[in-house]
Amino acid sequence: MAVLDRFFELTGRGTTVGREVRGGLTTFVAMAYIILLNPIILAGARDITGARLSIGELTTSTALAAAISTLLMAFVGNAPFALAAGLGLNAVVAYQAAPHMTWAQAMGLVVLEGFVIILLAVTGLRTLIMNAIPLALKHAISVGIGLFIALIGLVDAGFVAPGAGTPVQLGATGHLAGWPVAVFCFGLLLMILLYVRRIPAAILISIAVTALLAILVNSLTPIAPGAWGVVTPRVPESLVSAPDFGLVGAFDLFGGFATAGALTAAVVLFTLVLSGFFDAMGTIIGVSDEAGLVDERGRVPRLGRILTVDGVAGMVGGSVSSSANTVFVESAAGVGEGARTGLASVVTGALLGLTLLFTPLAAVVPAAAAAPALVLVGALMMTQSRNVPWDDLDLAVPAFLTIALMPFTYSITNGVGAGVIVYTLIKAVKGRFSEIPWLLWAVTVIFLAYFGIDWLEDLFG
Repeated sequence: MAVLDRFFELTGRGTTVGREVRGGLTTFVAMAYIILLNPIILAGARDITGARLSIGELTTSTALAAAISTLLMAFVGNAPFALAAGLGLNAVVAYQAAPHMTWAQAMGLVVLEGFVIILLAVTGLRTLIMNAIPLALKHAISVGIGLFIALIGLVDAGFVAPGAGTPVQLGATGHLAGWPVAVFCFGLLLMILLYVRRIPAAILISIAVTALLAILVNSLTPIAPGAWGVVTPRVPESLVSAPDFGLVGAFDLFGGFATAGALTAAVVLFTLVLSGFFDAMGTIIGVSDEAGLVDERGRVPRLGRILTVDGVAGMVGGSVSSSANTVFVESAAGVGEGARTGLASVVTGALLGLTLLFTPLAAVVPAAAAAPALVLVGALMMTQSRNVPWDDLDLAVPAFLTIALMPFTYSITNGVGAGVIVYTLIKAVKGRFSEIPWLLWAVTVIFLAYFGIDWLEDLFG
């Protein structure tokens, strides 16, 4: 235990081995859906030749890349962050890159994205950019991520759905109906009650009890296919399955530029880099803030190492064809359970590695059981809003846009971008140029290009 304490700085961060194990296990349960969802997203698209990727191979690649990346974060970054194929990034690969090039070439662009992220990290530029973000916006990022992951949980559980005449509504019909939603409500209430009573492992206990309830309900009651979401709760027919490593190493670094054209490939690469850069930045800031790992200036310890690992994770994801790996926002669930160090990531990474052999177990916990953790942690992250100076409009308006646009557009990057642009313009209009670091000007220009990428593509295409 003394060795673990020294290496992971357990005492210094006010945590214990037990808390780290619970936190790592909670993060794994909250994010395990990606092992099933990522293959579905990627396999649902065809490349320029009409080829599809194999679900079996993608499942192995997704778990393998996530395990390697998370363990790297544990030992290099000593941070309670899990990494896996980023939602949004995989959609860019599947629906923006693949239609114009082969799968191998699309994954080659993912490897290049990771390489660019590493360059930005090792040169210190990425750290400088993160430190140039005003402290109030960093707190707003944390709040926005809280709302974002809460919405993810509500949508995944079917509690919130696309509306008829409104963007969203309560349930699929405007009312709460169906066993999956009932199970989610039970799990959320149980989790809240256990948590406010300060029961150890409240989140993990609630997920386990709710998953067992879901399995029981699904076995006793006829439920429409797909009603549970990606994962249908059932006792697995077998516990072990052999991994298929057929996609490992199947990438072509520069072929996409020849097949799709330099401009199209460059736009895809730019989108991947920008989304990966700021999604991870927002998650790192928000989750670190919630974990109490930032200093009085809003800076994260070992930030350079953390950012480098994030870039390496992108390359790992591309090299095994699982799409770009990035820091997962569901890490906040583990932080809510007490995770503060890389020891939690060791637990999460080891469990992700085990899924290579025990993939049937990944199909046991449905969204109805895991989603309550996202809602509760979202509520906890909202407490960071007290650190935003709401009486200062120069900061309050950018902070509000940062917070609102993350859930409303389903994108961390969009929220960060809107906040940075408006903050910079407000300060400029008021003549307070000394309060705008030059890097913030550069980031503002980049975000303007990001938001206007379709116009730029039409202009120069």
